[in-house]
Amino acid sequence: MDRAEDRVLPLKRRVKLKRESRKLSFVFYQAFYEPIVFLRAVYRQLTILAAMFVAGAVIFAYYGSLPPVAAFLASVSTITTIGLYVPNGGNFTTLNQTEAVFLIVMIIVSVGAGASILQATVGVFIKGDLAKGKVEEKLMERLKNHVIVFGYGHLGKYVIDKLDELGLDYVVITVDPQMYETLVKSNELAVLEQPSRPIDALKRAGIERAGMLIVSHQDDAENMMVTLSARRLRPDLRIVSVVHDSDLTDAMKGSGADMVIPSSVTIGHLLALSAATKDLVGIVFSEEIGTKEIARFTVFKSSKLVGKGLQEVSGLATVIGVVRGGNVVKNLFDPAFRIAEGDTVLVLGDPTNLETLESEAGAR
Repeated sequence: MDRAEDRVLPLKRRVKLKRESRKLSFVFYQAFYEPIVFLRAVYRQLTILAAMFVAGAVIFAYYGSLPPVAAFLASVSTITTIGLYVPNGGNFTTLNQTEAVFLIVMIIVSVGAGASILQATVGVFIKGDLAKGKVEEKLMERLKNHVIVFGYGHLGKYVIDKLDELGLDYVVITVDPQMYETLVKSNELAVLEQPSRPIDALKRAGIERAGMLIVSHQDDAENMMVTLSARRLRPDLRIVSVVHDSDLTDAMKGSGADMVIPSSVTIGHLLALSAATKDLVGIVFSEEIGTKEIARFTVFKSSKLVGKGLQEVSGLATVIGVVRGGNVVKNLFDPAFRIAEGDTVLVLGDPTNLETLESEAGAR
């Protein structure tokens, strides 16, 4: 097993361990906060119900001459409809009229409070929101150097899929309530941004401890507002933003983004180049060196590159890797290194030079 595989396996273990740790944390915190959140949701109804229990005990103690414990038991059995105690022996025709009125009010209020508790409980469980908000807050407080992803559209989804693969922590900010509920139900750490309140959303996402912000919403105006807000909160934070209208690239840079990637230009660039050469495997977008392409060439027996070193190839493009026999060559920059038949060469360069190199490699 080579060193590359040795590095990949520990990464996979760390990713798996982190995911399992998050699942356990979610279960633990949810079990802890569920009773608290439930009590907060129904404490008014519970207070009313408790008051009715006490009131019933007073009524039965006063009118039925029952001792305190027996009176309270009679009150509970009456309100819960168990019916262990029947006032006046069940003879309602001779029941004290004042007692009857008190009992009627007590029962109606108690049943209403009980129904309200049941409705609140069912509603909370159907929505799937029980304790999840508190759980998310607690888990997000533990994150450091995490990535905040604004927008969970066609780009944002791919971003967090890759972050998952890399084992990086992230928090998603979305303006779509339905999308937020979907993310929460799948135990993803997410924040719902209220209209025109990106600063609050960024704070709840832990921007003061974050390592990076990726702005990938489908609306450029939303992206710019979030970028401005993030730069105001964290002048030192690295911000990478997508812009869908290439005319807004400079404006997005002015709002505080460290790197701006025009999605339409980049995708169009890739599609056009893929039509020109089948060996294109990637693209590098950099404000320092511009847009460069990564191509992969297979060196055949008749290739002009066989026996050449990196210096002879570097005039056309920069060789960034050579795969030989299924393994990445380690001594790539050794002066004695020579390209051999069957090698797969990865290069970085401009389209014109890559076409020339493709021809010399004899790629099919």
